[in-house]
Amino acid sequence: MKTRNLFIFCLVLTLPLVYSMLGGDLPGGAYTMAVLATLVQFVGGSRFMRAAWSAFKHRAANMDTLVAVGTSVAYLYSVWALGSGGEVYFEISSLLITFILLGQWLEELTKGRASKAIEKLLDLQAKEATVMKDGKPVKMPVDQIRVGDIIMVRPGEKIALDGEVTEGSSSVDESMVTGESIPVEKLIGATVIGATINKSGTFKFRATKVGQDTLLAQIIDLVGRAQASRAPIQKYADRISSYFVPTVLILAILTFDVWFLLLGASLPAAMLFAVAVVVIACPCALGLATPTALMVGTGRGAKLGILIKSGEVLEAASDIKYVLFDKTGTLTEGKPVVTDLVGEDQTRLIQVAASLEAASEHPLAGAIIEKAGDLEQSTLAVEQFKVVEGKGVVARLGADEAMIGNRALLKDKGIDLPLEHEMIALEKQGKTVMIVAQKGVVLGLIAVQDTPKPNAAAAVAALVQMGLVPAMITGDNDQTARAIAAQVGIKKVVSEVLPGEKAEQVTAFRQRGKVAFVGDGINDAPALAGADLGIAMGSGTDIAIEAGGIVLVKNDLEDVVRALKLSRKTFARIKLNLFWATIYNVAGIPIAAGVFVGVGLTLNPAIAGLAMALSSVSVVTSSLLLARSRI
Repeated sequence: MKTRNLFIFCLVLTLPLVYSMLGGDLPGGAYTMAVLATLVQFVGGSRFMRAAWSAFKHRAANMDTLVAVGTSVAYLYSVWALGSGGEVYFEISSLLITFILLGQWLEELTKGRASKAIEKLLDLQAKEATVMKDGKPVKMPVDQIRVGDIIMVRPGEKIALDGEVTEGSSSVDESMVTGESIPVEKLIGATVIGATINKSGTFKFRATKVGQDTLLAQIIDLVGRAQASRAPIQKYADRISSYFVPTVLILAILTFDVWFLLLGASLPAAMLFAVAVVVIACPCALGLATPTALMVGTGRGAKLGILIKSGEVLEAASDIKYVLFDKTGTLTEGKPVVTDLVGEDQTRLIQVAASLEAASEHPLAGAIIEKAGDLEQSTLAVEQFKVVEGKGVVARLGADEAMIGNRALLKDKGIDLPLEHEMIALEKQGKTVMIVAQKGVVLGLIAVQDTPKPNAAAAVAALVQMGLVPAMITGDNDQTARAIAAQVGIKKVVSEVLPGEKAEQVTAFRQRGKVAFVGDGINDAPALAGADLGIAMGSGTDIAIEAGGIVLVKNDLEDVVRALKLSRKTFARIKLNLFWATIYNVAGIPIAAGVFVGVGLTLNPAIAGLAMALSSVSVVTSSLLLARSRI
């Protein structure tokens, strides 16, 4: 039976017992109570009995041991008292079981769903490809393709496997695997990666890796191994119980022995003292301490757009030292934009550039056209448009020849570059710089870059104030990576890494302290899964979101700070709850044992049960106050 249904079942049966405890009359009296308590004891309490027996066989004791012993003693004593005409305490055992089941149900509600990252990675793989057989294109399942086969890829198609371009050229969107938003130009001899998307031209490539050797297959393996290597956390309550439980059992036995053997008390009186000790020590509040704080903390997070997947995530977040960021789409906007226009007539510069790029399939054309639109510059008609592979484009703009490209294009045309100093300065900032010329004269420079998000610097500064060390891990080139890092205030940079190497870098950082990794791409999945805490941006891929322990729905970098603060506060509240729950028990045990009976201070099992309930109320109240704390 599911925990929720088991709790409801026990609650329904326990309410009449509580009614009787408060002075109400039940039909059948104590015998009806016995029937109800028996159902609760052996249906609702069976899981505790089994767990306690399993721990006993391994010479151990845990929270389940105390629950099983406490409820069994109260129940068995009441059965004995029913037969001998004494006072029964069936409600005590039933209340305990019901409260603990409530705690377990709340805990289950907070658990993250099982990760589906690997299945989603598998879905990315191409199912079939066009293979050249005897000079003719033939559709074939990917699993039948062998190393050395020639595969043709048309515009818009998914590249099936890893390989090397043998004919044609194109630009390929590799963002799903590399995380880089700018499509990559592919010429003969270039490497292509399976599961990436061909954007423009048709080309052929030779398969160099198939099956489990492909990059995507290796990423799948990395995610699986990283998730499997994560050790389950040991709950604080269990640590407390490992010492607390045996101590309580010994104290209960000593209490009975002292009262019955040394002080000459009657068997019922001695039994009541012993039962009171076990009941007051029953870890109901301990059982609620963690799940109630988790419920409030995760609920608070959900309202802020911060999804915390499990309690393990909170513990991991409580003592993070390093916060590692992916660059593209995480620290940056994830798309190229025009950042600089250098030239005497910037209006003419952007109009000529946009007119040329309007007919181009170059990956950066969109950024230039968008900038022209922002400046309300319309494009002009061009003729004799020509792409110069690896250099730029040339066309007739009216009666004049115009071009946009790199230094190599200007050299071919015999045009001097008077803005060399300015171009070098922009390139040092990690920007892609294009030269625009018309009638053999350079009009100016256009610099394009994937820019940092507006609040990236503020988020990084806040992390530093929290005593954390931010760092960047990216597949981009070192110059671009360091330029972006400088803009957002990050000093530690690891650049030009492949997806597998990202996970290795995370492991290297973990040697020096606990690590949180923030990312959004498929290439980030192994690093997210391998970090102590994975934080996935909500705008990222499904795979990244599945692999992350925390998901930031609003794609706001400052939510990284809020998520870590919320996690710290929630986990601190859990420890506070556990402290108060333990203090209640420790303080109540001497009273329950009859130490202060000489001054009229006693604690029978019924009152002990009430004190246990108050302990639970205090823990729940403490957790609810978490919703009002400042994040």
